[in-house]
Amino acid sequence: MERKWLIIIWVIGVACNLAAQNMPVSLSYVRLYDYLDELITDGVITAQTTVRPYTRTQVASMLLEAENADSLLNARQKADLVFYLNEFALERDTMVSNYVQYTDHRTFSLSLADPQFSYKSTNNMFKLRLRPILGADVMMSKKGVLLQRWYGAELQLDIAKHLSIWGSLRDNSWSGNWLNKEYFPTDMARIYGARIHYGASQQQPALSPLAGVQYKEANYGGDFSDSKGGISLYTWWGSVGIQRENIAWGTAYHASNILSGRNPAVPMITLQLTPCKWFQFDYFHAWLVSNVLDSTYYYSENTAGANEPVKNYRPYNKFMAANMLTFTPIKQLSFSLGNSVIYAEQTIQAAYLIPIAFYKSLDHLLTKGVRTQNQNSQVFASLSVRPVEHLQLYGSLFVDEVKFSRFKKSNPENNPLSYQVGLNWSGWPVKGLSLKGEFTRSYIACYTHSIDVLTWMSNSYNMGHYMGDNAQSIYAELAYRPIRGLLLKLSYTNDVKYNSFAYLRDNISATIAQKPFDHSIYRNDEVRLDGIFEPHPNMYMRLSIGYNHAKGFDNLKENALPSENLGDAQHYLDQYCPLYYQGKNLTVSAAFSFGF
Repeated sequence: MERKWLIIIWVIGVACNLAAQNMPVSLSYVRLYDYLDELITDGVITAQTTVRPYTRTQVASMLLEAENADSLLNARQKADLVFYLNEFALERDTMVSNYVQYTDHRTFSLSLADPQFSYKSTNNMFKLRLRPILGADVMMSKKGVLLQRWYGAELQLDIAKHLSIWGSLRDNSWSGNWLNKEYFPTDMARIYGARIHYGASQQQPALSPLAGVQYKEANYGGDFSDSKGGISLYTWWGSVGIQRENIAWGTAYHASNILSGRNPAVPMITLQLTPCKWFQFDYFHAWLVSNVLDSTYYYSENTAGANEPVKNYRPYNKFMAANMLTFTPIKQLSFSLGNSVIYAEQTIQAAYLIPIAFYKSLDHLLTKGVRTQNQNSQVFASLSVRPVEHLQLYGSLFVDEVKFSRFKKSNPENNPLSYQVGLNWSGWPVKGLSLKGEFTRSYIACYTHSIDVLTWMSNSYNMGHYMGDNAQSIYAELAYRPIRGLLLKLSYTNDVKYNSFAYLRDNISATIAQKPFDHSIYRNDEVRLDGIFEPHPNMYMRLSIGYNHAKGFDNLKENALPSENLGDAQHYLDQYCPLYYQGKNLTVSAAFSFGF
């Protein structure tokens, strides 16, 4: 009986003539995402912008929709469209076309201009793409020169238009005089993370939108490798799989306050359903990295000269389940609702494998009977509105904990939540010109928890907005696309961190009753000019010029709360900002890469 149903499902799927490859398109492919955002805001195509990354199938569908509405495109947009349709040729059951290649134009192509090998069977039931990854980024300022280099490869397979398998490896290295041990205190001799990214605390990443990584020890800087991939079983209405990828939830163009995709990618079981054009459902169950040692869980290791085995303690298990329901009832409106739970149990809790559930209710069911501390649950929402052509207004809300009585003016307590609002103006009065603005505020105790292992973090990186709680961020961007493949972007960022508080369970009421956004302890202002050119798919050239001013402020007041962290200006500057970016800096960066 089971075999009969499998055959029926298989026949239906093949009959639908699916466009293949349900693989994520890396969030680092900024040029492609920028182009799709432009088409969406100009009203050329319709798509949700809340859940990313898009799959290759979704992107191919968007490009075909744009091709059918090419009368709405200008010359540069049409050239970009031809460019990206070629990049997604396999998804359209055709063969890629490049300048320097060896190919039969039907089943295989070996390209040198865009280094890759592509293959598809004559019946389109097997497709393969193999690409090398190679790149370098040189940063220069008055403090010295830093070099990042990376290399690796990625492989993508699609089988019978129902099974996608993909994987990639990027080996990275940072080096430079300002990463050497001599510039840092003794307690940082054994680095936990690259010193360009991390502050003084080994467990505290710097407040930066740079992607998070975990480094291997190196006196000259830091090395790290990043292996991503997954397997997905899919059909036209949805997919299920297991993967390790960066994901972002919440409409945002600088950094989302729900899931920003900044933390190192984690393995997760994923489910996505798109049964109709106006509805999408997303769910994942992830294995997070707690970076909190479990004193009851260790390996014993025999060493020479030791009277007893050495105990190597292991980190606590940390899991996360989350869902998001996205509705697009009309072309100009999209809204999403979702919730999540972070839990730390010895094994996976089956209740959190239920995709459509309110996890706080399940949490109470599992913990209240024995009067133990519950897990950490959240709710969130995102809204995108396009009231007129060329204009998008959007916002996101992340609620860590809420009591409606706290909204009364008479109640001094504030709910620990984060909100974000923004606008995106594109394509008028000049085609190719866009203006974006984003404002984010996160209240005291948002993203945190009295139990360290239950915070909104993985690998010690905040999974929401990189500034964390009791912080504010302003971002403005003016972008112009004069010709195909070229993106010019002028941006300004103002990040401010206010009083820092520890989440103490017996003192939380007094903590959240403090005035938020009251006293600055860290501020960074940055102006950047970026030029990104993509001559061929998967090939990047980038030149950036940036000026930043990072400074700390004293917070040494008397009669402070037990939960309030006090320190002088240099303490906060060291905690939140790498030495390379402290003070006033003019930085020039040049990069070239195959792959991202």
